[in-house]
Amino acid sequence: MQPELTVPTVADATFRRAVVVACILGAVALVASVPLGYVTAALFGCIGLALGMLNSRLVQLSVVRFAKQESSRPKRQFVGSVVGRLALITLLALSLALLFRPDGLGVIVGLAVFQLLMIIVASIPMIKELRGS
Repeated sequence: MQPELTVPTVADATFRRAVVVACILGAVALVASVPLGYVTAALFGCIGLALGMLNSRLVQLSVVRFAKQESSRPKRQFVGSVVGRLALITLLALSLALLFRPDGLGVIVGLAVFQLLMIIVASIPMIKELRGS
């Protein structure tokens, strides 16, 4: 019997930190957008942040599923799920951006900000470790 595979602790902690920072960033964007008159754009930015969170969590779960699969074609299934997920998120983001122009572009900005946030949050522990050694 194989042990139960889960998302590694480090990856889960990184994801949680990124989610907390993204929520704070979204709240700050909403509060700052009220006097500037860009509340709708900030809301779409929050939707983009949420899509980024969803995508990152689904990536983690997909990798865990891929690692414990014993199928004869697990790589093909993994690639198919990755392409399908990215296509769906891209289609949704582009649809919102085009349907609700110009404020809908906030979805694209939110997605990009979350990806940048994930890179920064994941890099900080590595930078600290490199400086310490």
